[in-house]
Amino acid sequence: VQLQASGGGLVQPGGSLRLSCTASGSIFSINVMGWYRQAPGKQRELVATITSGGSTNYGDSVKGRFTISRDNAKSTVYLQMNSLKPEDTAVYSCNARSRSYRDYWGKGTEVTVSS
Repeated sequence: VQLQASGGGLVQPGGSLRLSCTASGSIFSINVMGWYRQAPGKQRELVATITSGGSTNYGDSVKGRFTISRDNAKSTVYLQMNSLKPEDTAVYSCNARSRSYRDYWGKGTEVTVSS
């Protein structure tokens, strides 16, 4: 499984960004897709995940501001990020987990929230 992420960038506080991640390869094996992030000097943390059936899970710090969605036909997961805060600044990485619990990671995309 290969993951290609896009959509990061620089945004002002209160602004919005949308990240996309498209899977290719053995996509039939994927059950859960999601996003994790890592800020400088901090551990990687969960942002949001979504199962093939559409069940979602969010990190506490992003609940109510971020929305994860998935287009199974396009093997793509989206992360709509609204009301961005400086503390959302991080490298965001796309993750796919297979039904056998194997993890795949895409190259991270940087999100910077700054005025």
